[in-house]
Amino acid sequence: MKKNLVILCLCILTSFAAEAQLTINGVTLPAKVNKDNTELVLNGGGIRKKLFFKLYTAGLYVQAKTSNAADLINADKPEVMRLTITSGVISSSNMSEAIEEGFKKSTKDNTAPLRTKIDEFINTFKKDVIKEGDVFEIWYIPGVGVKSYKNDKLQSTVPGLDFKKALFGIWFSDTPADEDLKKGLLGS
Repeated sequence: MKKNLVILCLCILTSFAAEAQLTINGVTLPAKVNKDNTELVLNGGGIRKKLFFKLYTAGLYVQAKTSNAADLINADKPEVMRLTITSGVISSSNMSEAIEEGFKKSTKDNTAPLRTKIDEFINTFKKDVIKEGDVFEIWYIPGVGVKSYKNDKLQSTVPGLDFKKALFGIWFSDTPADEDLKKGLLGS
């Protein structure tokens, strides 16, 4: 009887944990995100750091939790990266430079086939001044492409699974922007 009660309690706690939001660096990542009838669950989260600055807090949302980075990059399934800017040192200019550097690493310095798409995506971050507290949601939607939102306002749509693979490679490739962030996003 006691053993069954312990098992029941563990099952209940596990179900609550699966629905739990996550607070990192003062930013609460919701347990789920929804847009256009697509609901995704939080896979993991972390902080993008550079030197001693905590630049942004990120959350990865997927249909089913995974810790396989290659599957995340290659999946033709809905996925979302949610970035909350947590530092005033981020500007449109240095964010654009960081994204460009990320694409170079992700594609092993072969950005030419995706140049037009990369430039269109980078313009998402140049349209308005970036300030602390801004939230960027980068949705991949199969058959549509990458839809980028800033504070819930659509900024751009870049088509293609090829582009999505390069973009998500910024965080999940063998040479990610931040190894600790990658581990956190993968729930490790």
